[in-house]
Amino acid sequence: MREKLLRTESTHEDFVSLVRHLDAELAIKNGDNHDFFAQYNKIDTLQHVVVVYNPEGQPVSCGAIKPFDENSVEVKRMYTLTEHRGKGYAGVVLNNLEQWASELGYERCVLETSADFHEAIGLYQKKGYKPIPKYGQYIEVESSRCFQKYVL
Repeated sequence: MREKLLRTESTHEDFVSLVRHLDAELAIKNGDNHDFFAQYNKIDTLQHVVVVYNPEGQPVSCGAIKPFDENSVEVKRMYTLTEHRGKGYAGVVLNNLEQWASELGYERCVLETSADFHEAIGLYQKKGYKPIPKYGQYIEVESSRCFQKYVL
């Protein structure tokens, strides 16, 4: 795979387009809980965004990090277009987000996903993420699963 990777911020048109696909998929998967999760997934303040392009130049995968606490960032908006899954793009995004967090001086990445998102959980575990107690707005959400990985 000879993908191209772009570090940018949340107003980049390719990131915005991928997030539209993500939100449409999540609206179906999250059902009645979609509005709850959507309020925590705004992209207007994300300053550290990664977009991966396939060899043909199409944007196919994305993710972002945002400050969580003084030593940690939260991984947000991880997504790969359905037809491009299983090709390693999400791993490229995640690796770069972790590297970027380390470059910025953060020690740890945290994230939340749904217990129903088996592919995502598999990716995070494969990349060394360990389960942690639910945090913040996710504490009372039965389907939430939270993870962390130290990057420094």
